Amino acid sequence: MANQQDVIRFDGVEGSGIIDASPGNLNGESASPAGGATLKRLAVSGLFLFDDPSRRARAAAILRRLPPLRGAPVRIQGARGLRDRSGPVHAGSFLRERRIAFDCTRDEFPRIFVHEVAHFVWLRLGNPARWSYERVLRAEFAAGVTGELGWSAEWRKRALSPRARRARSVAWREYCCESFCDTAAWLWSGIRRHAEFTLPAGPRAARARWFARTLGRGPLSI
Repeated sequence: MANQQDVIRFDGVEGSGIIDASPGNLNGESASPAGGATLKRLAVSGLFLFDDPSRRARAAAILRRLPPLRGAPVRIQGARGLRDRSGPVHAGSFLRERRIAFDCTRDEFPRIFVHEVAHFVWLRLGNPARWSYERVLRAEFAAGVTGELGWSAEWRKRALSPRARRARSVAWREYCCESFCDTAAWLWSGIRRHAEFTLPAGPRAARARWFARTLGRGPLSI
């Protein structure tokens, strides 16, 4: 099953192994913090265990913007020198281990935190909802919409061929996942302006309506 796979998710720099909407996990990678950083469990806040009290306080404010979440605890840790095989990354989510490692600035933490949490949501969202979100994206392509709400989704969008979209290829499913997570970050991080928010206002509003209609007020399983 998809939630049994140990697959890493990255924030907005680089990544692979996005879950298949069939479902299932493909092409998983792992990333390791330099020096083997470990979680100290200095704080517990609901579903999230933190090794850094300063992140706990910031995350608590961010989580108030999200629908209620439910599930087993997720560990939040700092990890200097976090990398995948392509180079440095800002964060990585280890779904089977139920932990997220961060190597990002304080200013970027809200956006990246929501993006990473959204990977856990996407994993458990179910095929009907994932396919429904795909239809939103297909409508954007049909209308010639460019731009995205994060670089993680945008570079994948630019690389997609018409054939890949028609075939629902791995690249297409990977893009859909990253688009969902970047859109969640735009909606719920509290950051209204960012250089990576390049999607036009109309499609942004359509996505916001989809989130409200499909996810409602929660609770969301992670």
